[in-house]
Amino acid sequence: MMRRQLVTALAMTIALTVLLGVVYPLAVAGVGHIAFRSRADGSFVNEGGKVVGSSLIGQSFSDKDGKPLPRYFQPRPSAAGAGYDGLASGASNLGPSTPKLLDAFQHRVADYRALNGLAADAGVPVDAVTASGSGLDPDISVANARLQARRVADARRLPLATVLALIARHTDGRPLGFLGEKVVNVLELNLDLDRRTTG
Repeated sequence: MMRRQLVTALAMTIALTVLLGVVYPLAVAGVGHIAFRSRADGSFVNEGGKVVGSSLIGQSFSDKDGKPLPRYFQPRPSAAGAGYDGLASGASNLGPSTPKLLDAFQHRVADYRALNGLAADAGVPVDAVTASGSGLDPDISVANARLQARRVADARRLPLATVLALIARHTDGRPLGFLGEKVVNVLELNLDLDRRTTG
């Protein structure tokens, strides 16, 4: 009797391992590659035959010392590792009343205003000073992009109207037409700017 139960248990373990560990993942991957090909492969962005990033994962646009490059739109801050580290994806886990988080907000607000030439009392979009839950958000709000537009236009010697038109071109609508808000993909916008200017 005991042997029969062990054989049945072993057979079920093997069958479920094959079904759920091999067949099911292959089926899901197959459907993903057929129905969502661009997203299933990681949404890599190629420029000049070279992968320069992913449209689904944020990345830094800074110099070797970590200072933001004025000619590029800047993404949301990241709490993922040293910044936009996919292996350390996650939030800071600091509570809203934690002095360390409040201090970081104050520094980010001051840095944002200084970088973009804003007045000391100018409003700052919340996504400019807060990291997303994943720390890898590739998008910024339209308000954030518009506040950065003057700096980018000046750094690239482009008319402000041209930069604002590019923001509009790279603005994605609300999911399902009503969820969330419109966003701008930072990598795609910066690459479009690079194609137009070299300075």
